[in-house]
Amino acid sequence: MADTKIIVNCETGEVSEVELTTDEVAQRAKDATAYAKAKADEEQAAAEKVEAKAVIAERLGLTDAELAILLA
Repeated sequence: MADTKIIVNCETGEVSEVELTTDEVAQRAKDATAYAKAKADEEQAAAEKVEAKAVIAERLGLTDAELAILLA
């Protein structure tokens, strides 16, 4: 990723590309880390949900097809 940003002046139509400040670069890194953590947490929660459904289906003696019908 380039360390620049594009600024568009809607009144004049002027487009300029400027360097990011050190604060903006640091914030971008923090945002990327927070996004990665949120995505990993979301994927883990989805995997846990799938596992819980499988455990319940096994306890009830249901096949995947039967479970899909019930949950549809």
